[in-house]
Amino acid sequence: MANVVVSAVNTIFGGGNKEQPNKAAHNPLTLSDDQILEEIYSTHVHSDAKFDVNSLFSVVDNIVERSTRIADNVVQGSHGSPEQTDIKTPSANFTSPLCTLKQINSELSCKPPGEEIAHETTLAILNKLSTYSWVAKPLLTLGAFALEYGEFWFLSLHQQTEPLAKSLAIIKRVPELTKPSSLKTHRNAILEINNLVTATWQVIKLIFELDNLNLTYDEKDVPSLELALEQIPVDAYWVIITVAAIATQIDLLTTNSDKKQELSQFGQKINIILSKLRKYKQQCEKEIEEAEYNKILVKLFQTPTEVIEVLKVLFFWKDVPKTPIYDGATKTLVSIEALKKKDVFLFFSTLDITIEEISIFNPVYDHITKSKKPHKIVWIPIVEEWNDQLKNKFESLKAKMPWYVLQHFAPIKGIKYIKEKWQFKKQPMVVVLSPQGKVQHTNAFHMIQVWGIKGFPFTQDIEVNIGKQIIWIDSLLVDFGVEINTWVKEEKYVFIYGGKNKDWIQEFNKLASTFAIELNKEAKIPIGLFNLESLQSNIITRFWTQVEGLFVTKINKTKDTVTQQVEKLLSYKGETGWALLIKGPFVVAVGHGTTVLKTVAEFEKWKELVIKKGFEFAFKEYLDKVSSSLHICSHLQIPNINGKIPDTIECPECHRTMEVFISYKCCHNGNTTANARALI
Repeated sequence: MANVVVSAVNTIFGGGNKEQPNKAAHNPLTLSDDQILEEIYSTHVHSDAKFDVNSLFSVVDNIVERSTRIADNVVQGSHGSPEQTDIKTPSANFTSPLCTLKQINSELSCKPPGEEIAHETTLAILNKLSTYSWVAKPLLTLGAFALEYGEFWFLSLHQQTEPLAKSLAIIKRVPELTKPSSLKTHRNAILEINNLVTATWQVIKLIFELDNLNLTYDEKDVPSLELALEQIPVDAYWVIITVAAIATQIDLLTTNSDKKQELSQFGQKINIILSKLRKYKQQCEKEIEEAEYNKILVKLFQTPTEVIEVLKVLFFWKDVPKTPIYDGATKTLVSIEALKKKDVFLFFSTLDITIEEISIFNPVYDHITKSKKPHKIVWIPIVEEWNDQLKNKFESLKAKMPWYVLQHFAPIKGIKYIKEKWQFKKQPMVVVLSPQGKVQHTNAFHMIQVWGIKGFPFTQDIEVNIGKQIIWIDSLLVDFGVEINTWVKEEKYVFIYGGKNKDWIQEFNKLASTFAIELNKEAKIPIGLFNLESLQSNIITRFWTQVEGLFVTKINKTKDTVTQQVEKLLSYKGETGWALLIKGPFVVAVGHGTTVLKTVAEFEKWKELVIKKGFEFAFKEYLDKVSSSLHICSHLQIPNINGKIPDTIECPECHRTMEVFISYKCCHNGNTTANARALI
């Protein structure tokens, strides 16, 4: 930990070889943390002075605990021994660093009051402790003070009954503070000192607790720990200067001096530090609990067990509600035991999920119900903080689902795991689990979206196998109407086309119609024309959503013809125009609006090749020739998917690695959140 602190200090101020800064008199209470660091960093040489820190901590704890209790009793008029408390036992081999403690006491003793003098005393102590860690410095300082403070109150307890104690008490000026008249005069001052000693010791305790956490846990699991450790040099400074101020005040009280060392501002500072360290500790404990929880969760997913045991930990961890599952079929709440020995589709989403996204599960649910498959769908709404409005929205969405729904109006325990391990990014996601809780697919949502029941039960292996099929367009044409589906069944050539520019669509329709007549005349090959933009907007949106889903199922997999076709089509979304040539359920070619338009317009230049080598060969060859000559940029807009976006993507046109850009998109419709999208 000391290395972390020294590194932080040296980073700010450029190392430890500078000359010590000028210690001109100034009020330390007005210094910022950075200014304090600048004052103290040169006092720290290295951290190689070794002693039994934990044993000294135990001994000082015993002294502070009992001496402050005695002081409270004396002030209250009771001179009996305080209640017995647990005594912490140091190591049997512990040797007190007594000489060091005496050297510190020599700096603390008999100093006149004043914040500047307390500051100078603190720097002198830090110089004496230059080879000790930043954790040890405040402990040694308070330990040195505890020698005097503990002895003072111990003698006050025994001065009436023990002659030796009485003589020592006189030399230590104990009666000057503990006789009734002095106690009456200085009661508030004694209580202030005692409370400040207790608070300062609490600061040291917290510093030790945080340092011990640093020895046990990795900072990547407990990020708040590093922030706490970086503050320890400044906290150590405030502990030491507060001890110096307390020591001066005790000297003044026992000599009945008219002077006074003001402690209230030091008390305020110590209490601020105490509050801050407590918050750091609480946050660290929370992060440690989360880290331990994640280890348990990871182990559960790696070790075959019962799926409900995995889900209990994922959703709740310890306190599992009796009936947290809503059964949409029976409209009743059931136990999580209903999922025992079942294959489970965990359907994650925010409450911004659309009815269309919900509906992709309807065929799956019907298939499971009719065929009595041992599978269950469970919708898990991801909500960070519930309120009445969100609960009402949840109820509305729940009513549209006949499957299981997690009804738990608190953030699910495994939200961090779901976001980091399964890459949940607000878009709907489906994790497939076996009856043993083994993950079969980390996100089958797009697979279900594209292939429907053909992909059941939506495992990773099935996705790989189904992705090898060269027939992919038919699943996208279901909503296009009877005519085009008839053409597909008849294995007729069809141009499917669309784009953002109406003029291009009109021109393509005109030229393609002429081309179709000529092709039928020259080669007896009929071609159908289908304008995607003539459909309702929701059908067009669903088409592109399915293309994106198909792209996601192919992403990061071996490049093949289908992958290139899908990437090409997706890259044309938002372009002026594009066209897709199919024959039955097979894709022949995918082209940019400009290149396809030029290809059909120049049919006269390649119609002889149709007669010689066939229509498909001739069309693709001339389209490639036009594409090569025009050098049109390819833009591939990646949807905000749950999962890993590839670092690089091969261009679907020329096969070079595409340049990477980032863009952001907002739909301005008030119903969905703005989606950030990577433009690659």
